[in-house]
Parts: sequence; C-alpha cells; structure tokens
Amino acid sequence: MAELTRETIVQDALDMGFAHAGLVDVKTLKPREEVRDMCAVDKCHAYNKNWSCPPGCGTIPECDAEMQSYDWGVLVQVTMDLEDDMDFETWGEAAKSLRDLSVRFHEMLVDKYGDVLALGGAGCDICKECTYPDAPCRFPKKRMSGMEGYGLVVSDVCRDNDLQYYYGPGTITYTGMFLIKDK
Repeated sequence: MAELTRETIVQDALDMGFAHAGLVDVKTLKPREEVRDMCAVDKCHAYNKNWSCPPGCGTIPECDAEMQSYDWGVLVQVTMDLEDDMDFETWGEAAKSLRDLSVRFHEMLVDKYGDVLALGGAGCDICKECTYPDAPCRFPKKRMSGMEGYGLVVSDVCRDNDLQYYYGPGTITYTGMFLIKDK
C-alpha cells in the first residue's frame, strides 16, 4: 500500500478492494433539509435512535459546518452484479462489503491523518445498543454516519466530484466518503 497521500489515496482505496474511488472537494458538499426530511420518515428504523443518524448527528447547519471544516476527501464505492432486480441477498452483501471495507479504510486514514470524518451508506452499528440520547457516544472517533443523514444527495456528490453513481442495469452500488484535514 502506498503512503496514503492525496495523490495516492484513490489507488489505495482501489487496492483495498473498493470498486471505484475518487477525490472529493468539500466545497461541492451541499447538505439539504429535504434529504434530512426523508430520514424522518424512518424507513431504516434508525431515526432518533442513535448518535450517527438524525437528529443525533446534528442539524443540517451543524453537519455542513463540520464537513466544511475538512480540507479534502475521498469517495469510495462497492458495486456488485445482481441476478435480478429483487436480488436482496446481493444488496445486503454489497452493503456489508462497503461497511467492512470502510471500517478498515477509516482505521488506516485515522492512523495517517488523525481527524477523519467517515460517512458511509448507513448509520453506525458498532454497539449492539446505542447510548443515544441518555449518554455520550462510546466511540465518537469510530462512529460512521450515513451520507444522507448529513443531508447529502449521494448522486449529486458523485456527479460534482466526477465519480459515476450508476454503473448500468443489473448492478447495485453503495457509496461512502471520508473527509480529511491536512496536518
């Protein structure tokens, strides 16, 4: 593995096993209230239940300020071929693959850069039961919020940073992002 610099990080992500990767310009990140409103519908059953999802992860202005406090980032993706549109098993495998790779990649980035904001395809699942809202998060530096939880339209983030979002019929892609501060 290379030295994990801005110049090598895309290849480092690909070498780790992500299918696609690209650099992120934090100025392109535009969180939207309407995305957060979709979280409130609670289809994933995580809204108002943990520190990594709304409202625990902060308001849209707080999430925006946090993201803008970083200097740059990297988008990572896992793409898998589906047997058919109802291939929920592969959907689950792809989501798990993104999560597992993201945890490893995040650890490497933290070792190199220290302060890294990890935003994945879903909220955190480190603890069997979250302390929200009664006590502080047990692992705030390891916690991974979802990109949508921060109000981001994932397809827009990909487009605005020259990374494909859709890889054709018969595929599923999950996207994560890591924001980094230069030392």
